[in-house]
Amino acid sequence: MKLAVIIPARFASSRLPGKPLALIGNQPMILHAVRQAHQAKGIDEVWVATDHQGVFETVVSAGYKAVMTREDHPSGTDRLAEANEKIGADLVVNVQGDEPFIDPASIETAYLPLISDPTLDMGTLATPFRTNEEVKNPNFPKVILNQQSRALYFSRSAIPFNREFPEQFTGHYPYLRHIGLYVYRKEILRRLASLPPVPLEQTEKLEQLRALYYGISIGVSVVGSLALSVDTPEDLDLARQYYQTKGHLHQ
Repeated sequence: MKLAVIIPARFASSRLPGKPLALIGNQPMILHAVRQAHQAKGIDEVWVATDHQGVFETVVSAGYKAVMTREDHPSGTDRLAEANEKIGADLVVNVQGDEPFIDPASIETAYLPLISDPTLDMGTLATPFRTNEEVKNPNFPKVILNQQSRALYFSRSAIPFNREFPEQFTGHYPYLRHIGLYVYRKEILRRLASLPPVPLEQTEKLEQLRALYYGISIGVSVVGSLALSVDTPEDLDLARQYYQTKGHLHQ
């Protein structure tokens, strides 16, 4: 079984244009993500899937693998699916290129359930919320699980609703924040990319709801750490500060 990490790196981000090549220390952000992925145990190959020649050349010149994809993909899943048609991995781990300090252990935690359980179609991660304010924040997707640690639903709302204490979240139920790292079986990735978007997904603006709608099972592993995600110029400043203090110790 071939196990590959594929890191989608779209250049034209609306909130932070050109972010894969934004410098953290003296290295572009995408190279930090690649280096972290290479440290995960059991991974056969690490690839960057990009639509930008500059990103491609940066990755390849640093000695890593990259593949060019079309510019007009509506989602990261579509870019991933196109890339894997060329890469041919049996299990694909989708690591975000804007998480330069992703914990390699989190990558391992995400893919191991699919190796031990052949009935599982996909894998992802979640981490406990720490404050009520975080639970209320619609930018932090929530996930609820069934008895087998499979996703029942993802939402930007605080789920489940606390009937007895409507404003109290943490402490009564293990509210979980979804982490957007995914593992796909190759046939599931191909199928997902071929399926049309659904109203649930379009309403919540959460692409993973397409998988649940079509009956694709998603195993959720709970981890203690949450990687810093870079979506805005302010996030980039935080990432640079983190790197100066301790991020370079992980490289």
